[in-house]
Amino acid sequence: MRKISILFLSLLFLLFAEVKAQGTAPMYNTIIKGGRVIDAKNNINDILDVAIKNGKIAKVGKNIDPALGEQIVNAAGMYVTPGLIDIHAHVFWGVQPDHYLSNGNVGVTADGFSFRSGVTTLVDCGGAGYKSFDLFKKNVIDKSRARVLSFLNIVGEGMRGGDYEQDVSDMDVKLAAKAAIDNKEHVVGFKLAHFTNADWAPVERIVAAGKLADMPVVIDFGGGKLPIEDLFFKYLRPGDIYTHVFTELERRDPIVDLQTRQLRPFVIPAQKRGIIFDVGFGGGSFNFNQAIPAIKAGFLPDLMGTDLHTGSMNGAMKDQLNVLSIHMAMGMDIPSVIARSTWTPAKAIKRQELGHLSEGAIADIAIISVRQGKFGFRDIAGNRQEGTQKLECEMTLKDGKVMYDLNAIAQTNTKK
Repeated sequence: MRKISILFLSLLFLLFAEVKAQGTAPMYNTIIKGGRVIDAKNNINDILDVAIKNGKIAKVGKNIDPALGEQIVNAAGMYVTPGLIDIHAHVFWGVQPDHYLSNGNVGVTADGFSFRSGVTTLVDCGGAGYKSFDLFKKNVIDKSRARVLSFLNIVGEGMRGGDYEQDVSDMDVKLAAKAAIDNKEHVVGFKLAHFTNADWAPVERIVAAGKLADMPVVIDFGGGKLPIEDLFFKYLRPGDIYTHVFTELERRDPIVDLQTRQLRPFVIPAQKRGIIFDVGFGGGSFNFNQAIPAIKAGFLPDLMGTDLHTGSMNGAMKDQLNVLSIHMAMGMDIPSVIARSTWTPAKAIKRQELGHLSEGAIADIAIISVRQGKFGFRDIAGNRQEGTQKLECEMTLKDGKVMYDLNAIAQTNTKK
């Protein structure tokens, strides 16, 4: 009997010690305090705390005890959002002088132009084709700290420009679909771009590849002035993406009539049908003369892709947050532009594990401040639009780790 009592007391002591230790040890790696959380998936727009543990969202709620965190981030007066997804970037950079956006010197490094803008995931938009994807994976995807995904070009050579992208014989449906399926961890769809002839064959081929792989396609409908109404209703499927939606170029059929400056009547029905519209700002693909009338008519783009490359980052586009700020200057609000950079693109590429702050989700987070003042924004034609708000990235976390901290707002907790 005495041995049983001693054993019971020993077990009780150990249990008490464990409970006491749990009461004093931090439960979370990081707690983000007092920011306005914007989470479109969960319909959250409120001042809340976010706790992170082991790279995952552990808790979202009010007044999480700061003593429970190893690291505290003071986000008061700032927005806390899921890590931004740039669905239209060009990060297949390289040193080949004649390779354009496919292992050439026009693409940019993923890590250099993502975290500082709140972006944790970039989708390379057609740089690699089925012939070059392995090199893209080896040189870029595997070596980037940012998450890099791919819209695989229907052209085997990828986005090498010029004659390469006119070669219909290199648009092999079966080989493209096989490469996408074999690399489905990284490939989220297919891309067609820069084809200049009045021929529907490339569209037919990319949609066929999309059907084989059960993936969406993104179309840069660049030449031939084929009617976009036919593209939307005769060729593309619901869930397919039309990029550079606010382009105003001679070679391209626009969404806003050039004479009347009215949104063309089939555009909103196409969006209701399920066609997804991407900004794809770039160095030559965004004009206020298209965007402002369209937004006033009730048409809002679905995705805020930047078309990031060396030709756009120092021009009117600049970065993801500048694209969002431009749309705010045209009348969109912060929750709307954030949704179109987080949960909406995650759904478009069928990666619903991204783009939200649900408990248990990957802890990709952007903390964004809003500067108030008088700001000016350009389009690619030099037109100017004034705005009163500008978004700026304060901090970016990927998988729970701080990747960028503009003003050193992450602090080790000394009061735990």
